[in-house]
Amino acid sequence: MSIDGPLTFERLDNKTNGARVFRVVGPFTIRNLFEIQAALRAEPLPKTTVIDLSQVPYMDSAGMGVIINSYVHCKNRGTEFVAVGVTDRVKALFELTRVDRLIPMRDSFDA
Repeated sequence: MSIDGPLTFERLDNKTNGARVFRVVGPFTIRNLFEIQAALRAEPLPKTTVIDLSQVPYMDSAGMGVIINSYVHCKNRGTEFVAVGVTDRVKALFELTRVDRLIPMRDSFDA
């Protein structure tokens, strides 16, 4: 998959536990992040926002900025933000920028 490929996402709302899940597919880069950025900030916020990055092979600094801004947006409004299924390459970026110390990450939804 090209790092300039399309980014798609699916939003799933779980009314039972108050979670909103974003399943993201494709490279998360400056070229394709505006739609998901708007969706992540949409009000009203759920109790928990979960972003599934298991199908994201690459993320640039702009994509990381969206993740950090979404986390802060949720935190400032008293809601939880969790990243799930972070791929090794993206996880390396989280670690390099120390975002892994800020944003809760889980290997899977079950975790």
